[in-house]
Amino acid sequence: MRIQEPRTPRAAAAEPAGGLTPVAVPAPASQIRKFLQSRGSSSLADSTFRWLMVLCALSIFGIVALIATELVSSSKLTLTKFGMKFFFGSAWDPVNADFGALPFIYGTVVSSLVALVIAVPLAVGVAVFLTEMCPKALRGILSFLTELLAAIPSVVYGLWAIFVLVPLLRLYVNPLLIKTLGWTGLFVAPDFGIGMFAAGVILAIMILPIISSLTREVMTAVPHTQREAVLALGATRWEMIRMGVLRNARIGIVGSIILGLGRALGETMAVAMVIGSSPTISKSLLAPAATMASVIANEFAEAADDTYRSALIEIGLALFLVTIVVNMLARLLMWAVTRGAPARVT
Repeated sequence: MRIQEPRTPRAAAAEPAGGLTPVAVPAPASQIRKFLQSRGSSSLADSTFRWLMVLCALSIFGIVALIATELVSSSKLTLTKFGMKFFFGSAWDPVNADFGALPFIYGTVVSSLVALVIAVPLAVGVAVFLTEMCPKALRGILSFLTELLAAIPSVVYGLWAIFVLVPLLRLYVNPLLIKTLGWTGLFVAPDFGIGMFAAGVILAIMILPIISSLTREVMTAVPHTQREAVLALGATRWEMIRMGVLRNARIGIVGSIILGLGRALGETMAVAMVIGSSPTISKSLLAPAATMASVIANEFAEAADDTYRSALIEIGLALFLVTIVVNMLARLLMWAVTRGAPARVT
C-alpha cells in the first residue's frame, strides 16, 4: 500500500496572507553613488578643468613667443646694421665689428648630419638586437648600459673626447680615412685630431641612447602576431624584422631620429671642446670649425661692446630658426616616408 505525501498548493504558497502584493526593498546606495549624489552639479568643475587644459596648451605658444621676442629685441642692433646679410656673411671680426653667421650655421648643420650618419645605423642595430636577438639574461644589462649613456654630462663627454677620442682619431682613424676617402675632398690633410669629424663622432655617441631607446620602445609595441604571420609565410628572421617589425615601426623610428637631431643641434660643451672653434667654412671634415652653440659659449663672456653681444644673441636667433627649419624638414621627411598613412600593426 503506497502512502502519498501531502502536496502544498503552489498558488496558495505564492500568495501572501491577506492578498497584499509584496514591495521590493531598495538596496542600500554604494559609497560612489552617495558621493555623486552629494557633490551637486559638476558644470563648474568641468569648465575649470577645460580652461586649465587650454591654458597649459597655450603656455607652449607663450614660451616660444617670449623666447623669439627676447632674441629679436636683444639682437636689434645687428639686425638693423647688417640685416639679412648677417645670416649669409662669412666674416667674423669682432675688432672691426664685422659679423656673419654662415660659418657657424654650416658647422652646426654639418656636424649634426655627420652625427646622424654615424648614430642612426648603430642605434637601430642596437634596438633590433635588444628586441629580437638578445638573450633575456643580457637584455636588461645592455638596456641599462645604453640608457646610462644619456645620463652622462656633456662636459664629461668633452673631457673623454679630448684625452681619448681625439688621439685615437688623429693616430689611427683619420690617416685611414685620408688614404681611402681623400679623393672625395671630405678627408684631407692637415689632420689636427680636433675638427668637424671629431665633433660629429662625439655627438653621435651622445644621441645614440636617445634614438636607440625610443626605437626599441616602438619595436616592442609591434604586435607579436605580425612576426608570427611573416614567419608563417616562410620568411627568414631578417625578412621578418625588415617587413614585420621595421616597416610597422618606421614612423616611430623617424620620430626618434628627429629628437636625436634636436639634441645634436643644440649641444654645446662637448662640441666646443673638440671642434676647434675656427669661424671658417671648409669642405674637409678634419678641419677645425665652430657651431652656433659653441661660439656663444666661448665668446659671450668676452663680448665687450653692444654690437658684439648683439651679434652673439643674433646667432642664438639663427640657431632658433635653424632648429625650426630642420624640424619642419624632418616632419616633411616623415610624411615622405609614410605618405601620411599610419603604421599597420594589425
